[in-house]
Amino acid sequence: MPPSTVVVPANEYYANANYVSRNRTLGSSSKTGSQSASGTDTQAESGGVNTKYRRQRRGSHDDKAIKPLRFLIDVEETQRLILEQEDTDGDFQITVNDIGPKVITLGTADSAGFNKYDIRGTYMLSNLLQELSLAQDYGRKYVVLDEARLNENPVDRLSRMIRHHFWDGLTRRIDAEGLETISNDPKNRSKNTAPRIYVPFGEDEVLEYYKGVSVSKPNLQLEVEQLPKDITPKYVQSINEKPGILALAMTKHMEEDGSETLKGVPFVVPGGRFNEMYGWDSYFESLGLLVDGRLELAKGMVDNFVYEIQHYGKILNANRSYYLTRTQPPFLTDMMLKVYDRLPFSLETENKQWLAVALTAAIKEYLTVWMSQPRYDPVSGLSRFYSEGIGMPPETEATHFDHVIKPFADAMDLSIEAYSKLYNEGAVIEPALDTYFKHDRAVRESGHDTTYRLDNCCADLATIDLNALLYKYEVDIAETIQTIYGDSFETPYFDCYDDTLATQETKEAATDGQDRNLKGEQETESTERKMMHTSEQWFERARIRQEKLNRYCWNEERGMFFDYDTRLETMCTYESVTTFYAMWAGCADRDKAERMMTKALPLFEVKGGLVSGTESSRGYITLARPNRQWDFPFGWAPHQIISWIGFEKYGFMEEARRTCYRWLYTITKSFVDFNGVVPEKFDVVNMTHKVQVEYGNVGVDFKFIPREGFGWMNASYQVGLGYMDRGLRRALGAVMDPTKVFKSRSQASLLAQANAATFEVNKSDKSNDAVIKTTAGGESGSGTVDNSSTLSNNLENKISSEQQEQQQHHHPAEQHHHPVGDQSLVEQPLDVTTRLRRPHRT
Repeated sequence: MPPSTVVVPANEYYANANYVSRNRTLGSSSKTGSQSASGTDTQAESGGVNTKYRRQRRGSHDDKAIKPLRFLIDVEETQRLILEQEDTDGDFQITVNDIGPKVITLGTADSAGFNKYDIRGTYMLSNLLQELSLAQDYGRKYVVLDEARLNENPVDRLSRMIRHHFWDGLTRRIDAEGLETISNDPKNRSKNTAPRIYVPFGEDEVLEYYKGVSVSKPNLQLEVEQLPKDITPKYVQSINEKPGILALAMTKHMEEDGSETLKGVPFVVPGGRFNEMYGWDSYFESLGLLVDGRLELAKGMVDNFVYEIQHYGKILNANRSYYLTRTQPPFLTDMMLKVYDRLPFSLETENKQWLAVALTAAIKEYLTVWMSQPRYDPVSGLSRFYSEGIGMPPETEATHFDHVIKPFADAMDLSIEAYSKLYNEGAVIEPALDTYFKHDRAVRESGHDTTYRLDNCCADLATIDLNALLYKYEVDIAETIQTIYGDSFETPYFDCYDDTLATQETKEAATDGQDRNLKGEQETESTERKMMHTSEQWFERARIRQEKLNRYCWNEERGMFFDYDTRLETMCTYESVTTFYAMWAGCADRDKAERMMTKALPLFEVKGGLVSGTESSRGYITLARPNRQWDFPFGWAPHQIISWIGFEKYGFMEEARRTCYRWLYTITKSFVDFNGVVPEKFDVVNMTHKVQVEYGNVGVDFKFIPREGFGWMNASYQVGLGYMDRGLRRALGAVMDPTKVFKSRSQASLLAQANAATFEVNKSDKSNDAVIKTTAGGESGSGTVDNSSTLSNNLENKISSEQQEQQQHHHPAEQHHHPVGDQSLVEQPLDVTTRLRRPHRT
C-alpha cells in the first residue's frame, strides 16, 4: 500500500514546496557561473531542478523491488507529448476510444531521468494527464511524480477526488465573491443576459447589500430586483425575459477591519449546466457530504431550503426566477434530521433551536404545498405533482417543444416561433396546449423529466414516490415532536385542505382571535393564530396515507406499488423502480417488502444497477417516439440510493450490496476507461455514459481532468462504498464484472452451507474451514488496476472466504414500534443506513 503522503490531495501534493524539495535529485552543490552576484542560482521553478547544469551520476539505478518509482517530469512537454501521441480523437482526454500506442516512457527522479520506465494502459495514461493538469494549477513547470499516483486503486482515487476536489468544485455562494460564478446561466435563452438577482419581499437588508455590490463591482453589471409580496404565475411569466438568480440565506460576518457584512450560506450545485441549488439533488448531495464529513456545508443547504420555504413558499425546483411556481420531491425532514444528529452534543440547546426552525418550515411546506390544492386530491386523499404556471417552460432548449407546437402552428399557417410567441402572450388560446404544459410542468416538478410513465398525465397522478416521501415526512415530524420536543410543538397557523388537522384548542383560539378583530381590536403578535402539534396527530396522518397507498397503489398480484390516476380513478400499469420508495420510507409492511424483493426486484436489476423502468412499460422506440432519459435503459443515482437504503431497512443486505456493487462498478469502469468521467446518468443495460437521449449527459464535457463530477453521482459513490465489504471493495478496485463477482459469491454461499452441514456431522473435521478461509493477499484500497486472470481468481477466493460473514447480516431489520392505534402503521424499521447511521445521543 502506498505511503499516505503519496495519495494526499493535490493542494498538499503540489502546493507544498517542502514536499518537492525533499525529493530534489538534481542541481549542482557548488557555485557555478550561472549564479548571480547575489548568490541566487538559476534553478527552475518549483522543484529545484537546474535545467542547465546536471550533476553527473555514477551507477544510477532504481531498484523497483525496494523503492517505489518516482518520475522526473517536465510538465508542459510531457502533456504535449501525451496528447500528440495518445489523444487520437482530439478531445483532450485519454480513453479506451483512443487508438494510440497506449505507452509513454518517463525517466526516474533518482537517476536524473536516465533510467526509463514505461507507463502503459488507458488508466495510467489518463491519470498522468490529470496529474499534469493539477501540477499546472499550482504553477509547477517540473514535478517529481510518484508512480503510486498513476496506478492508484481507482476506488481510492475516485473517492479521494470526490472528497477533496469535486465537492469544492460544486460549492457556490450568492454574495460579492460568488455572484460572478453563480449568475452564469446556460439555460437563459432570453436576449437579456445581464446578471440579475431577485430578492424576496421584506428582505430590505439583503436588498441593500446587493445594491451595494452592484455599485462596488461595476464589472458585474449586476441588476438587483425585489420580488412582490404575492408571487403569482402571471408575475413569474412576466419576468421570463428577465431571468435571474434568487437570493438565498445569508449570515452576518465580521471583516478584518471590524466592519460587518453579509456572506451567502454556501451550497452545492449539481454540476455542468446546472449552476444553481436544486431541490432533490441537494438531498442526495447532502448524504455524500455527511459521509465525507462536510457537516457545515450540509447544514447550510438545510438553511437555504428553510429560507426558500419562508420567502418563496416552497423548496424550489431551483433558485432561478423561472422556477418560482415549481417545487421538487420533498426530502427536507430526513435531511434536517441527519444533519441534526451529527451536530455537536455540547450545543444541544442551540441544536434544538436550529431544528425547531427547520421543523416549522417542513410543517409549513407539508401543509401549504402538498396538502393544499391543486397538489392535494380530496377524493383519494393523496398528493400529486402540480406546478402552476402560464405558457411554455422557458428553461428548455429552443427547439424542445417544436414537435408539440408544429401541428397548431401549421393549422394557423404560422411559423413555430411566431405561434409560440402568440401562445405565451395569451393572444392564442389553445386548451389542448394548456393541458399539455400543465402536465409538462408537473413532470419537471417531479424531478423525472422526462419519462413515458408521466407523459401527458403527470398532474393527474398520485405517484408512489411522492406519497411515500410525504409518509416519511409525517413519521419524521411525529417522531421529532415525540422524542425531542416533549410531544408538543407550536407553529404559526398554516392553511391547508382540511381545518380538522388543527386541534380543537387551535381552532377555538383562532375563532377567538377573529372575533376580537371583528370588534376592532388590533391583534398583536402574542394573539396570532397558532397550531399546536402532537405526535399522535402526525402518526394518524401517516396511518391514513399508508392505508390509502395500500388501497390505491398496491398491486398484490404483481407485487409492487403503482401510481394512481386521480382523474381516471384507476391504478396505472407502468412498472417503475420508484416502487422501492415505499421501503425507503418504511410504509410497506413486511409481506409487501418481501413480495417486492421476489416479484419487482428482478424486473429492475440489470448488469449496471437498477434501471428506471421496464422495457415493456416504456414501449417501442421510433423516430417519432424517442428515448426518454428516466425510462429503460437508463439508471440514476437517486433511485439507487433510495433502493439500497430501503433494502437495508428491511434486512435485505445481500440485495443491497449486490445492487450497490453493480452501480459502483458502472461508475468505476467509466472512471477508469474514460479519463475519470463521473456523469449525470448511465445506460445501465448497455453499460455506457454515452447516451443518445433528449438532454444528452452532463458532467462529460471537460478537458484533461474532471473538476466536479456530478453532484448526486458523487454522493452515490461515497454512500455506496459503505455497503461494500472487503471482498467487494477489492473486486471493485480490480473493476471485476458483477456477473463473475456474484457467481463467486453464490458458489461461496453454497459452499458455506455445505461446510456448515459437514461441521455439524463431524465437528473435528477442520478441512472445510481451511478451504473457506483461502484468501488473496493485500488490504482493501491498495494495489493497482490489474485485470489479469490471476488477480480475478484470487479475488474470487477472497470473496468466497468472506461469504460466511455476510450470512449473519442477512436478516430482517429490528422493528420500531410507535404507541399509536393501528400497528400496521407503527412497525417502522430503524434508520440503519450504512455509514449514515443515526448516532446515539447521550
